[in-house]
Amino acid sequence: MFFTIRELFDVLFMTAGVAFIFMDIFKVQRLAGVQWKAFLWAALVTAPAVILHELAHKFTAMAFGAEATFHAAYLFLAFGIFLKLIRSPFIFFVPGYVTIPAALPMIPMALTAFAGPALNGILYLISVFVMENFRMQRRGRIFWFVTRRINGLLFILNMLPIPGFDGFKVYTALFGLL
Repeated sequence: MFFTIRELFDVLFMTAGVAFIFMDIFKVQRLAGVQWKAFLWAALVTAPAVILHELAHKFTAMAFGAEATFHAAYLFLAFGIFLKLIRSPFIFFVPGYVTIPAALPMIPMALTAFAGPALNGILYLISVFVMENFRMQRRGRIFWFVTRRINGLLFILNMLPIPGFDGFKVYTALFGLL
């Protein structure tokens, strides 16, 4: 089975949390006192980058024969929401993660760790290509601009060689081979 009910719930919860954190970036008309359009737009623009990043880890690990489970990072999402609510100028949070209970050999582990940032890099390149090669209305340009920014930042941040980040796992595995 590719997904459990719990994983689907976590994807929805994480999407809602990420959308809430970023919805104020998008200034759209309020409906009944709530910015539902901004919330939905934020979900559409931000969630795919995060969800697909984690799913790339999950499916890569599964391709190497490992069991992998997606989780929403409830505590970190709550921290991100707290930072938003106090109007922090800097918001840092981890919306989700994938657990792989059994240790993978070095190369499969490096490839599994790299899969998420690699997917963000691919989405970044797709957004650059679309923006440079297609004419579109303002809303479409904003979508692809934000998509480019988010995926570029996720690629760079996740490839930093800091413990807990994907880059640390990639570099550790690669340098462990030398």
